[in-house]
Amino acid sequence: MVAVTTSLQTVPPESGRPFDDARAAICWANERFAGGVCVTASFGDATVAHVAHSAVPGIQITLLDTGYLFAETEWFADHLTDRFGLNVRVVRPVPDLERDIWATDTDACCAARKVEPLQRALRGATAWVTGLRRADSPSRRTTPLVHNDLMRSVVKVNPLAGWTDTDVAEYAAEHDLPEHPLTDRGYSSIGCWPCTKPASDRSGRWADSSKTECGLHL
Repeated sequence: MVAVTTSLQTVPPESGRPFDDARAAICWANERFAGGVCVTASFGDATVAHVAHSAVPGIQITLLDTGYLFAETEWFADHLTDRFGLNVRVVRPVPDLERDIWATDTDACCAARKVEPLQRALRGATAWVTGLRRADSPSRRTTPLVHNDLMRSVVKVNPLAGWTDTDVAEYAAEHDLPEHPLTDRGYSSIGCWPCTKPASDRSGRWADSSKTECGLHL
């Protein structure tokens, strides 16, 4: 595992220019961990996938297909791949999982359909690039640009950490990024169809429980 204290000596400082900071962070990770970077995107919007591809054209972007993605999300990922020439890898759960476990145990469902596939996706990786933002939710308010993920044994890079909702909207407008088809139907945070409801923020995720995270980001 790479010590984050060493890595931070060369991480570009946050300049207050979100778009520049995000690209710089991804370029830094690609250079610092050449061949060992795993970028994940849920394709709830186009932001992190587009930023990563713009910073390092052709960089591989991993989609964790839980088997419960909205059909619109699958279409959106394909659409963005075709439009921007993204290099997308899809990682799926192991076969023969209990199909409806989400109805009785969402934690077990997330563990089998998200956490375990992520572990496989990160095999051989030394850095993990995500789309986490401080503005996402109270639990993410202290998200750093770069830190050591001790649970995953990787350096975790969150290039969009400092982005506000306004920044996301301005970036989308500047680059003519399409919206996820469910956005117009009131979904601002889009996960798996059994556990996602329309809402103006992440409160639509696991709306009928105290759960706020799936287990990918601890």
